[in-house]
Amino acid sequence: MRTGNPVLKNDTFRSRSQGETMTLGGTVAKIALLFIFLLGTSLYTWYQYSLGADVTAMMLIGAIGGLIFALITAFIPKAAPITAPIYAALEGFFIGGISAFFESSYPGIVIQAASLTLAVMGVLLFLYASRVIKVTKNFRLMVVSATLGIFVVYLINFVMNIFFGMEVPYLHSSGPIGIGISLFIVAIAALNLVLDFDFIEEGVNRGAPKHMEWYGAFGLIVTLVWLYIEILRLLQKLRR
Repeated sequence: MRTGNPVLKNDTFRSRSQGETMTLGGTVAKIALLFIFLLGTSLYTWYQYSLGADVTAMMLIGAIGGLIFALITAFIPKAAPITAPIYAALEGFFIGGISAFFESSYPGIVIQAASLTLAVMGVLLFLYASRVIKVTKNFRLMVVSATLGIFVVYLINFVMNIFFGMEVPYLHSSGPIGIGISLFIVAIAALNLVLDFDFIEEGVNRGAPKHMEWYGAFGLIVTLVWLYIEILRLLQKLRR
């Protein structure tokens, strides 16, 4: 079993717990709780921005802190009950800040991006639950390969920008090619949600340990955040 989400690994569910096991209802509850943490700190950052405060520091703390706790959770799944809520709260500071900056330049863009993100997740969950979309070996391979390719391009763009002041051509442009690239990335981010649904379901079926509810919820939130940011970038290009 594979997923495009880098925090949900192939061998995560191999060991069974001697006590309580992972349930779908428990995982859904954890997803809701992490989403509340994420939304709460996002709204706080947004509120501070609306009062005229400089939220750059909160954004940086959220981005760096979120990355640190994401890595801890990815490598130590048993720590997820503690680290996943911290990650969600820290990531909220980053999301709130970046959303406020986007909104200041493109009024209305945040509610559009948030609505589209939730709508995409809802539609894909319905299609997955009704088995309209089936997670096959080739489907996983396609999504995982595309996801890794996107991350490599982003990494190359980051290095080029830091050391040479250059960017990967068309990656941030608002022309037809740039918009097409963003549409592709949004599509891959969305398909990663399907792999996350499948990963969680497989964990439940295999009787994974109880802490994996937090780990599965964490992985889904990571993908959801990525999807939201990519939709924001796509809408920004379209507004231009």
